[in-house]
Amino acid sequence: MSDLLDALSSPLAAQFDAVPAGGWRVVTDAFVRSAAGQSLCVQVDARLAAGAAVYPPEPLRALSLTALDDVRVVILGQDPYHGPGEAEGLAFSVQRGVKIPPSLRNIHLELSADLGLAKPAHGSLLDWARAGVLLLNTSLTVEQDRPASHAKLGWQVLTDSLVAAVALRDHPCVFMLWGAHAQAKASTIEALGGGRHGLILSNHPSPLAARRPPVPFLGSRPFSRARVWLAERGLPAVDWTLSP
Repeated sequence: MSDLLDALSSPLAAQFDAVPAGGWRVVTDAFVRSAAGQSLCVQVDARLAAGAAVYPPEPLRALSLTALDDVRVVILGQDPYHGPGEAEGLAFSVQRGVKIPPSLRNIHLELSADLGLAKPAHGSLLDWARAGVLLLNTSLTVEQDRPASHAKLGWQVLTDSLVAAVALRDHPCVFMLWGAHAQAKASTIEALGGGRHGLILSNHPSPLAARRPPVPFLGSRPFSRARVWLAERGLPAVDWTLSP
């Protein structure tokens, strides 16, 4: 288990203050000043004051680990894991020592089948975040044992702006859109990016969808496809290796 505290313990505004200057900070500062941002902070802080356990302890951690200028691949999730000690602020990722969730097991399976890489014994995707993979959920907090409990508090206004910031850059990158929730962003990404970004679409890696049509996640080879797409444009490859 990492040394992260299990749950959010400070006012949400303090999390925004901790976002590194430049890049993402322009987006997050504008959001915090907006009515939607202020409303979100009030609502999350109210739940903390009421004694709710809110996860993860660092909701904006993905922005600290992967700078805007360093993003080469974006993987969109939905909701943080809602069990104690699970979520670590990165989509699909769990802290070391936590049982690997079924969707992440399927991601490991596809990674091994696609690139021949060893499946790690843990569920942390920190290595990917440090290699330029933005692992972003569309809702960044959740309450213990209440999936999607914060999905309507206003997080999507921010996360849509973060996705737009990537799409508007001059630098091409790959968006991996797994499942209908993520794929709803495809038209916006294409419009903002003028077609310069690569979109890799498939079903969600959840056991409920990973093997089903129209595009099963298992066998979709997203990692090698991203590698080829980047190489064809002379862009640096992502190292998909996960440390043991």
